[in-house]
Amino acid sequence: MIRFIAHYGIHFIVPIVIAVYFYKENKFWSAVILLSAIVIDIDHFLATPLFDPNRCSINFHPLHSHWAIGLYSLMFIYKKTRIFGLALLLHILADIVDCLFIIRTT
Repeated sequence: MIRFIAHYGIHFIVPIVIAVYFYKENKFWSAVILLSAIVIDIDHFLATPLFDPNRCSINFHPLHSHWAIGLYSLMFIYKKTRIFGLALLLHILADIVDCLFIIRTT
């Protein structure tokens, strides 16, 4: 249960908190952008089985690869793409936390 709360809390609650506290002028659209990073999970459709609760997404799925994470980090550096990079890095952070739970239980 803690794994579920941590993983999905970072996916859905943390972006809203960041939007409210750091993007006060544009809370709504900032939250929408930060929450929309969930779309990179579309690469899970390339995996068989589609969902495996004991599989770490990091470096398994293409949009969760180290190369993609590097691109997300570069996006975070530039002001015009910063919020998108932040959104994607938050998504990766949620998946890293999930991976840590997987490692701890095995």
